[in-house]
Order: sequence, then C-alpha cells, then structure tokens
Amino acid sequence: MISFDEAAFLVAAAATPLGRERVPLAEAKGRVLAAPVVAAVDAPPADVSAMDGYAVRDADLPGRLRVAGESFPGRPCEAPLAPGRCVRIFTGAPVPEGADRVVIQEEVQREDGTAVFGAPGPARHIRKSGSDFARGTVLLEAGRLLDPRALVAAAGADQAEVETWRRPLLAIIGTGDELVEPGDAAETPGAIPESVSLGIAAFAEIWGAEIVARKRLPDALPLLEREAAEALQLADLVVVTGGASVGEHDHAKAMFAPWGLDLIFSKVAIKPGKPVWLGRAGGRLVMGLPGNPNSALVTARLLLAPLIHGLTGRPPALLWRQAKLAEDLPATGNRETFTRAAAAGEAVRPLVNQDSGALSTLAAADLLIRRAAGAPAAAAGARVDIIDF
Repeated sequence: MISFDEAAFLVAAAATPLGRERVPLAEAKGRVLAAPVVAAVDAPPADVSAMDGYAVRDADLPGRLRVAGESFPGRPCEAPLAPGRCVRIFTGAPVPEGADRVVIQEEVQREDGTAVFGAPGPARHIRKSGSDFARGTVLLEAGRLLDPRALVAAAGADQAEVETWRRPLLAIIGTGDELVEPGDAAETPGAIPESVSLGIAAFAEIWGAEIVARKRLPDALPLLEREAAEALQLADLVVVTGGASVGEHDHAKAMFAPWGLDLIFSKVAIKPGKPVWLGRAGGRLVMGLPGNPNSALVTARLLLAPLIHGLTGRPPALLWRQAKLAEDLPATGNRETFTRAAAAGEAVRPLVNQDSGALSTLAAADLLIRRAAGAPAAAAGARVDIIDF
C-alpha cells in the first residue's frame, strides 16, 4: 500500500496526452489546444466606429454639415467623405475615407438633412484597423482550455478548426450482484440501485473524457472477462467500480488478467478509498474504484480527475488551498483522510456523516478537507487544506 502523494505521482507519470487532432471550432468546447491559435485576419479589419453617431472631418467642426449617407456594419458608405459633409454611422461600421472622428449621436442635433455639431472633445470613437490584434498574432497559446472566451477569440481569429489534444475514450464497468437499475430496487428484495457508474460517467465527462460505454454487470468472472475485452477495444481508459476487496466474488482485477494486467499501484493509504488501483491491460489504462458512492467519488476526484486531465493535456487537477474550520474535527487514524465538507462563507464545515455509503453527505459536499495520517484533533478556526469536490 502506498501513500496518496506516491499514487498522485504515479498517476501524473501515466497521464500523458493521447495525441493531436484537428476539430471544427463548433465541436471544440472543453478541448485543450495542442497548438497555438494564430489570427488569420486583422481585428478590426478596417477603421470602425466605436459608437453610434456621425463620422466627420475635424476641419468642418464646429458647424452645420449635410448628412451624405449612412455606414452600417457589413454595409459601409463607399464614397470618401467630402468637405462640409458627414455620414450617419453605427457601432462597428467602417469609417468613411477622410473622416477623422465619430461624434456620438447624443452630442448632435438633426435638422432635416443636416446635422449641427459643437466644438469637438478629445474622444475620437474610432477603433483603428488591427488595434485589437493583427494578422499573424498568437491569440491563444497551446495548453489553453477552450472555454467560451477562448472559443470567441478563436472564431474572431477566423479559424474554422483548431488543433487539440484528443479526448480520452472512457468505458465504465459497474460490478455487483446486488445492483439493479435505478427505479427497480423497490421491487427487488435485497437490491441496491446502481448509482456509482452513473456518477462516475458524469464526473469523467466534466473533467474531459468521452464516455463510450457504461455497463452494470453481475459478479460472474467469465462474463466480466468478455466485457473487459470489449471495453479494452473501445476505450483508452477503463474504469471498473466495485469488486476491489478480498472476497471470493471480487473480480475487478481478475477480469483483466487475460490481457496482462500490470498494476501501477494496488492500494492507497487513504480514507475513504483504500481499494483504489491503477494498471495497464492490453495497452490501455485501467482504474479500479471502490463500490461505495462516497469512496468512489472521492477517489475519482483525487486520482481519476488528474489522470483525465493529463490525458487531455490540461493543467494539474489537484490545486489545494487553505481555509478555516467552522467546526471541530476529530483526530485521524493511520491513513491520510479526506473529509467531505461544505463551504460556510469563507470557512469550511465538515459534514457529520462520513460513512462511505452516505448519499446525503455526498450530495451536500462541495469540498474535501485533507488531513495527514495521525493528525490530532483540530479546533474550529484552525486552517486546513481543502480542494473543490
């Protein structure tokens, strides 16, 4: 059994990007750039108005000018601006040749076909061509997550496609004879609704994976071996939940043995989540998560999230910070402990029921508190390490 820090190091070493691919910009949300985005155009492409108003020549101000035309975005006034004339212009529209400034409409009086202007102020209200960025400018560096802001910038750079790291394809196998589909447990004596694989699928998608399979299977080794073979063909990463203890029906590792399971680690000295493991089989990564919901989601946050992040080229997923305890915490045992907690203003409140099967605690938790093995009791007001859950 290894420490959490050792497990995190081994996960980081295994989590190398899977390869590059070009994807349409409309399908790139949540991807990570594998190459910079370079502007193919100037922005703006011409001198444009920053306000609704009138394009004028400085030499004509103050005075009364005849309105010679209009300029709209995408429909400019083509004729140069002649002396004694002005052009009605709208935000984003090209400024006519010869104009020195735009006077905002609130400062102009319209009288029939003329406009009356006072003395000009300092503001010109013109965005010069290329003032945002010029063609050839690197707008987004490699490694940038393509969030909504980055997608807008890439589109503004006139790029229809971007080069990204490939998203890992992930298959999930939930094991356990006692598990049934949600909605069937009330009619099945001794059954438990299968919830973990559903949560892990949603979790993995949020962190950047693409789910290609999710199955619930009984503890029958021949069947599990067949499904393991199929999952290894479909996916870059297989996650199996449950079946990781020491009972005679615990087949989580055995199901991958025919494909040469090579364990990277088999247990981690953490609470909850000691049975978590990571290995390779058939050239694919395989991670085993506990079957209890809290243990599964905690270990997913601590080890699966960093694994997916590394495979997608994202930055580290374990960013710890400190906060004050809103309530006392008891001493820890002989394993590093991750306590489910909730934000309480600027402090953190440990949740009462830390049982690994407590779904109400899982639903209420939005933070994890990290405490070393053998740590003494901590009083309210003490500072502790936390991470978003």
